Amino acid sequence: MTTAQQPLPSGFGAAATAEEVIKGIDLTGKVAVVTGGYSGIGLETARVLRSAGAEVVVPARDEERARAALKDVPGAEIAHLDLLDPASIDAFAAKFLASGRPLHILVDSAGIMATPALTRDARGYEVQFATNHLGHFQLVKRLWPALTAAGGARVVSVSSRGIRFAGVDLDDLHFEHRAYEPFVAYGQSKTANALFAVELDRRGRGEGVRAFSVHPGTIIDTGLAKHLTAEAIRAAGAVDAEGRPVRDAARQMKTVPQGAATVVWCATSPQLAGLGGVYCENSDISPLVTPEGEAAWRAGAEIPGVLPYAVDPEAAARLWDVSERLIGA
Repeated sequence: MTTAQQPLPSGFGAAATAEEVIKGIDLTGKVAVVTGGYSGIGLETARVLRSAGAEVVVPARDEERARAALKDVPGAEIAHLDLLDPASIDAFAAKFLASGRPLHILVDSAGIMATPALTRDARGYEVQFATNHLGHFQLVKRLWPALTAAGGARVVSVSSRGIRFAGVDLDDLHFEHRAYEPFVAYGQSKTANALFAVELDRRGRGEGVRAFSVHPGTIIDTGLAKHLTAEAIRAAGAVDAEGRPVRDAARQMKTVPQGAATVVWCATSPQLAGLGGVYCENSDISPLVTPEGEAAWRAGAEIPGVLPYAVDPEAAARLWDVSERLIGA
């Protein structure tokens, strides 16, 4: 049964933190993998899951940096992974599968944003799409035996309201025929994250694997915005006149603990038992943005929710097929 793209409601709000949404949940005996788990909301997600008793594995391209970041998360396991290197993804997955552990929670949090110039990986793929979507797509495919062995697993794909910048252009994913624009490429990759969750949930729910995509909020002090100029950040209203991050959860300007809340809620909440394939924000399922709401948003209003093209099941199925071809599955 398809889950309705509408709030439950959960009882949580925009200002909820990861610790608040996981309160009372015991993850002893559960295993979680958190990509990007050594910075920003990924680090907070790893910390909170570990504090609830889960075994937490943090894949890292920079293992030394990861060890330093995770020094206050006792027991967190670090393993090498580079999402732009297919061989590295396969090696990480093979090592995890060899451990014989099931995988109950997979959080796809690692990502890059708005690289200023068109950059391609060794395969010729645009790097935001390759990192944010294809790397995680391949990781899920390779870890599938561990996910199905869990007897109930969740995959959380960290998307963004960046979906509003662009849909997925299946005819020119890698900007071979159109001018490159950093935020169009970012928006395409974030829409891909949301569509991935839709089709993954459809394919996986019969084997107990459910998937969700998440808008965590706008959190400027995570490192994700490293390619943005100070002027661009100020123009977006993300910092004040003194350069300090603006905090206003109602307008999605969140702290890191608030940003991690929806990720953790999707990964662990019993409220989502039997549900999946939906886009979530503010620790609840998001509403669909109506045409009237989209017009109001384009005029500057704060409109919550997800645009229909980012949760369209037909588009999700097409993206899945293309992604399989691109990784050689």
